[in-house]
Amino acid sequence: MFNLLTAMPTDPILGLLAKYREDNHPQKVDLGVGVYKDESGHTPILSCVKKAEQFRLDSESTKVYISPAGSNDFNRLISELAFGKESPAILANRVRTLSTPGGTGALRVAAEFIKRCNANSVLWVSDPTWGNHAALFEAAGITVKTYPYYNYDTKSLKFDEMITALTTIDRNDFVLFHACCHNPSGMDLNQQQWDQVIELTQQQGFTPLIDMAYQGFGEGVDEDVYGVRKMASSVNNMILCSSCSKNFGLYRERIGACSIIGENAAASDVAFSVLLYVVRCIYSMPPAHGAAIVETILGSQTLKQEWLSELSQMRNRINGNRAMLVDKLKEIGVKQNFDFITQQKGMFSFLGITPTQVKQLQTQNSIYMVDSSRISIAGIGNDNVDYLAQSIANIL
Repeated sequence: MFNLLTAMPTDPILGLLAKYREDNHPQKVDLGVGVYKDESGHTPILSCVKKAEQFRLDSESTKVYISPAGSNDFNRLISELAFGKESPAILANRVRTLSTPGGTGALRVAAEFIKRCNANSVLWVSDPTWGNHAALFEAAGITVKTYPYYNYDTKSLKFDEMITALTTIDRNDFVLFHACCHNPSGMDLNQQQWDQVIELTQQQGFTPLIDMAYQGFGEGVDEDVYGVRKMASSVNNMILCSSCSKNFGLYRERIGACSIIGENAAASDVAFSVLLYVVRCIYSMPPAHGAAIVETILGSQTLKQEWLSELSQMRNRINGNRAMLVDKLKEIGVKQNFDFITQQKGMFSFLGITPTQVKQLQTQNSIYMVDSSRISIAGIGNDNVDYLAQSIANIL
């Protein structure tokens, strides 16, 4: 039976990582993998996480299963972090949240939930979007289509085209928005644009699904959820998928959350029962360790302040890297305008070069990025920015 299978293609980013590790070039640069790195190229464990882990080690008394929904404290605290403690939706008891194996797990749970809402629903995603979005939802049997979002030529949003496209979407469909730090473009909606999108969502009646993988990496923990909070207070139904991988540095602990908002408390209870059934059919019970770390941090005023400080340091480093690369390109005389990089937010940006030039950087300079020229800003540092900028200048 297995002989009938056909090999699947390697994920392009994981394939890049393998090539990077095998490369012996002393100045090689990894701009492919979307994980935070410090100046030395290391992805550290946050100090607040270490303290929360020690607390868990000292206080944990059993390894018995937790419920399919996960920890009540984690679910409450992560909901308040996203929607705000005074959220009208929370105060009206319309929010239901469960923990998931990472943000990817939250999206897959959402996909199966959508399938049970309406088997014929279409999910609309931005063009471009995270490379795994379409595969996750198509694996659940959902049709995925795209709406205009990023203009590769002008390095800006196709906002008018986006709005026009959204006016054609059926009320039975779902539309995926990025909360902040759009992956892969780094181009976010501003508050005025969010207001227009939310007004249109109300008019059209489709259900928004917001993917939030980078809360705190754009402008700040509260600033990055403007769209999430206003959407939650404006629509009858909504799904939010969030991740703790980046902002807590808990990549391998695989902790995320899926939240749903119903029209009222009773409708939310029914929807949540379906969500729990979905979880039972996929993985039965969520992992506990990552959630315990997050709830310990968010539940402690001291640890939460320490987390906010460490998160601010990561955000400032990424923003500094954006400015540093643009300044270096100008300094060495590159005529092409790269100022758009400093106007974007989060981990990623399109460099705006061709696939051929991307290949040149890899073969000639051991600089690794995906063919679209999406780069991970965290891979830039003081020790490689000169080499990177000069290499870009050479291929231009």
